[in-house]
Amino acid sequence: MYDRKCCPSVKDTFGSLVFDKRAMKDRLTPDIYGQVIDAMESRKRLEPAVAEVVAGAMKDWAIEHGATHWSHWFQPMNELTAEKHQAFTIPDPDGNPVNTFRGHHLIQGEPDASSFPSAGNRSTFEARGYSAWDISSPAFIIKTKKGGTLCIPSVFLSFDGTPLDLKTPLLRAVDALESRAVKMLKIFGQNVKWVHMTVGAEQEYFLLDRPRAQLRPDIRFCGRTLLGAQPAKDQKLDHHYFGAIPTRVLSYMEEVERTLAEIGVPVVTRHNEVARCQFEFAHLYADANRACDQNQILMEVMRKLAREHELRLLFHEKPFDGMNGSGKHTNISLADSEGHNLLKPSKNQNRNIIFLTFLASVVLGVSKFHSLLQASIATYGNMFRLGGHEAPPSIISVYLGAALTDLLHRIKNADVSMPAQGIMDLGLTQLPLINSFDSDRNRTSPVAFTGDKFEFRAPGSSQSIALPVTMFAALWAWGLEQLANKMEAKIAGGKDVLEVALDAVREAVHDGSDILFEGDAYTPEWQAEAKRRGLIEAETMPERIALLLKPANKAMLEDLGIYKGHELENLYAVRMDSFSTGLEVEAAVMFDMLWEGILPAIAKQLVLEKSAMSNIDGLNINDPALKPWTDFTGGLAHVKAELISDAKHLQELKGRLSGMGSRERADFLTGTIIPHMDSIRAKCDAVELTIAADIWPYPIYRNLLSLSA
Repeated sequence: MYDRKCCPSVKDTFGSLVFDKRAMKDRLTPDIYGQVIDAMESRKRLEPAVAEVVAGAMKDWAIEHGATHWSHWFQPMNELTAEKHQAFTIPDPDGNPVNTFRGHHLIQGEPDASSFPSAGNRSTFEARGYSAWDISSPAFIIKTKKGGTLCIPSVFLSFDGTPLDLKTPLLRAVDALESRAVKMLKIFGQNVKWVHMTVGAEQEYFLLDRPRAQLRPDIRFCGRTLLGAQPAKDQKLDHHYFGAIPTRVLSYMEEVERTLAEIGVPVVTRHNEVARCQFEFAHLYADANRACDQNQILMEVMRKLAREHELRLLFHEKPFDGMNGSGKHTNISLADSEGHNLLKPSKNQNRNIIFLTFLASVVLGVSKFHSLLQASIATYGNMFRLGGHEAPPSIISVYLGAALTDLLHRIKNADVSMPAQGIMDLGLTQLPLINSFDSDRNRTSPVAFTGDKFEFRAPGSSQSIALPVTMFAALWAWGLEQLANKMEAKIAGGKDVLEVALDAVREAVHDGSDILFEGDAYTPEWQAEAKRRGLIEAETMPERIALLLKPANKAMLEDLGIYKGHELENLYAVRMDSFSTGLEVEAAVMFDMLWEGILPAIAKQLVLEKSAMSNIDGLNINDPALKPWTDFTGGLAHVKAELISDAKHLQELKGRLSGMGSRERADFLTGTIIPHMDSIRAKCDAVELTIAADIWPYPIYRNLLSLSA
């Protein structure tokens, strides 16, 4: 029977460890509370005197909830999170305990920045870095068995103001988009206070039995398997998708959800994914900045609790060869202060033209800057996932559905009329009757309109969504600005706003139609067509990372104030280095697994075969009937010799990396070392099927992909 005292409901505990509007309203005066809410909604700074009051209230609240320390919680460019804990209470000169948290602590911190990736923006001995409170995302408490830490979401900057994080450019991009969305609505006569970008992420992941998984060096150090033959029972049977969640996993999921609920992160769905031992969480959409924070919090909580449940959590995009990888579908829209989703069709004539304007601005923006979306999801893990018939290809296209695509093409070709009453007659039905879900979803499209939002399906499961959201916001802001400028010029000449808007949509669709594709994006025909349309600008991941520095991309991001000066070069260098480092670690681990496990296992099997032959009385090894056995043994010896040679060559290739520049290193890894590793894997996987189970040194797929029900 459910025991409420033992296990309180989510409704009772939700947000109990978040210093949100409810907590502030209870602890701040109406005047101070009003100033804080205004600062949160309009992205303004708090006056120091107000911050002092808020800090005092936040400190008292945190201590009452068991917190002993506080920390600015920030997100360096390594896509993880960082925190430096500081005690609330220290002794005064007389030895009396005093609480030290003040307004200036809340507003700004100074953690050591020397060891965070900065792409040479600073010397190692220059350690200063500043963290600054992000008021738009509420503080929260991470509980431990003996206390807790108040985490204050923050940006992270160098001494000269250069971003050392992913949040600062995100906030700039969100501001660029939201301000232009407000401007567009005012052109239509909509007097809104604000527009907020909303985001919701779907987090895919694998769970394995931890003691078993930790026996594999590749899982321990790389988060994926570098070797492993396919199991007899794999995902082709489709037994796992949406099936009953194993009891052990469900217990873990429930604790994750309860913990996240206390921190104010609502998980709305959980289910089995396609591959064995693969699952998904999706948290409710929120303002873009907060959604990015919430996804990072989700990943942190999942890592922590997986260890407590003796599970090994894998966020890697492709942990198992031949099986579905994991992505992080990121759903994006805009909402205004009047409660309207700006990407939702309506029965109102005017609102539908607003909808089409915002939709067309995305199409135009993606058409011109699709390479930025490519660059934002170019990671070493995603290299193994994208285009694998389980994820969208890295070629960016936009899917709108048959009805919307047909409508936009009609608008493009002026196949509509605009009567005085503002009804768009398409010869079929009135525009307000657009059905949001008029067609099936296209799982092969990287950017798909799904009825009231765009789903960016290409981000990888291990990524922070901050960079993909930043780039999507940037190109959308650019698209809105293009349409708004054209509309304002024509309205100033006396034209009707709805007629002007339709003209702007028509031009945007004409200029951006190359990005629209409704078919199967896996087919060779689409690859050829995409190349003809100019949508393929890079083939390898290093080439896609380099798209960050494409002159048109740099100019657009600079004009919008999202990446300034040398900041984009810093991002490029960090991501290129991160890409290469991940692959170098994999090469080193594969070498160790060969020498420490695979080669000795082959030797043991050869000894076993030789012993069997020598211990059978009267056995004539030259007997033709025994040829399959002797061929097998000889072949195994040849494979061992080949793998020894391969291992030595792998070491020699790794040695060539020394002294290479960042891009040269990345190209050499992808063009030379990874193909050599693939060749080694193919031989090892074939050998695995012939070696006795008690000799093979590492848990095989069949055993790894098994969780007790």
